[in-house]
Amino acid sequence: MPETGSWQVRWQSAQRSAKSAARTASRTAQAAGRDAAQAWRSAPLRTRQTWRLTTVSAVAGLAVATAAVATAGPWDSGQRTAERARAGAAARTGGEHHAGAPGPEADPGPGTPQVLPALGAPDRGTSGRAAAPAPTKAGLSDALAPLLKSEALGPLRSASVLDVASGREVFSAEPHAASTPASTVKLATATAALSTLGPDHRILTTVVAAPGKGGKGKHAGKHRIVLVGGGDPTLTARPPRGAADQRPANLRTLADDTARTLKKRGTTDVALGYDTSLYSGPRLHPIGPNENIAPVSALMTDEGRLDDSDHGTAPRDADPAAAAARAFAGLLRARGIDVRGTPAAAHAPKKADRIAAVRSLPLSDLVERMLTHSDNDIAEGLARQTAVGAGEPVSFAGAATAVRKALADRKLPLAGAKFADGSGLDRDDKVTAELLSHLLLRASAPDHPELRPIVTGLPVAAFTGTLSDRYGDTAGAGAVRAKTGTLTGVNTLAGTVVDADGRLLVFAFMTSGTTDAQGAQEALDTLASAVANCGCR
Repeated sequence: MPETGSWQVRWQSAQRSAKSAARTASRTAQAAGRDAAQAWRSAPLRTRQTWRLTTVSAVAGLAVATAAVATAGPWDSGQRTAERARAGAAARTGGEHHAGAPGPEADPGPGTPQVLPALGAPDRGTSGRAAAPAPTKAGLSDALAPLLKSEALGPLRSASVLDVASGREVFSAEPHAASTPASTVKLATATAALSTLGPDHRILTTVVAAPGKGGKGKHAGKHRIVLVGGGDPTLTARPPRGAADQRPANLRTLADDTARTLKKRGTTDVALGYDTSLYSGPRLHPIGPNENIAPVSALMTDEGRLDDSDHGTAPRDADPAAAAARAFAGLLRARGIDVRGTPAAAHAPKKADRIAAVRSLPLSDLVERMLTHSDNDIAEGLARQTAVGAGEPVSFAGAATAVRKALADRKLPLAGAKFADGSGLDRDDKVTAELLSHLLLRASAPDHPELRPIVTGLPVAAFTGTLSDRYGDTAGAGAVRAKTGTLTGVNTLAGTVVDADGRLLVFAFMTSGTTDAQGAQEALDTLASAVANCGCR
């Protein structure tokens, strides 16, 4: 789809502008980005949920970032199912407008082009994304090489920047050096899960009838039912909120349906078991009990959180499956089903009579939430789901094998890569900047719409997720979308950025051995902002 209207006119005009004018306009864009970010943060939640997040990055130095949150986004982060769906439908049209042909139903946003304005077009050289001039290696080297010398960075400093339209490398520094990626390994987990299962895959949590009757002592003779965990990391027991089609699977809904079916069958007295046998191997992550992640179980609600949070660190239940079963028993009792005794671990029959089931939101939505909030529990759940889909043991080791196989099938550069977990909490994980940048390149490609949730799930600088409080007064605000990664001594950043000429690039910056976490984070942000701030020709 050729670019039209004011977007094309501005681009043509900008091309004729001097670079000095570009620098001036870029400074104006930074101020606009700060104002937009402040407006977004200060708006009431309901207003955030009705706005649409649109950002316009620099086109030969003309950049404006204006923020809102999409009504189609399933999460408060503002990531957009609409953007993803439209991009898939328009994969052969250039992707500039994330929609079909212009018409009465087209939604270009409030007077500005969509975020990621040129995602998905082939390198045609005369229209679409590739119409903007590509940065040169020499130009980017002049801008980035001095910044990689920052004293805040550790002894290992690697970088890889690729031009999305052509797929060519436009800057690199030790791109083949494998190092600990921290949470940027979630990009690999997401790619593997989407590749193996597809973006529309949903995870089932079921209740089945067990043969015969169960219970002991005074509970003998009751009908037996089993709550079977399917590995949905977003299953909740909290009251539903938000639009019905954007809610995660709910234990309350499962209790409603279970009670209704049991009553129809004339049963109001049951023994309850719970089955977590889908997963094998250790439940505890190698880092041990930790507020960053719950024990990895095929059955849990609200990620085993013991507070009312829905992301970030929190105290966790030591046995989230048992806690979920107890909660389910209480919900059944409230609906007129007498559940006697304490729920016990059990194995559901292979060909069990299903009583009720709930299913998760599509995998695409889970990927978006995982990346936006750097959710470790979802990451480990998706790694396990990848193992299920690949026929591997559903354990840490089996998931690692399945992830690697999925990436190898896509012929991604895996030299030196090691996947010890799905979340990046394990320091034994190793990847290269080259691998991270190529993961993002694939996700940005027009012929891989199934991977688009990886891009739409990336936090937007100064606006959403783990980048909401970063980039506020830089050229990167609104122009950078990136996954962060942080462990003690490790800092990584990988994402997409639109440069000052309107060219879409993907990047990965990695450093380890750092002693100043804040300084290292700021140095990586400066690198990404430098790309946003220059045409680098």
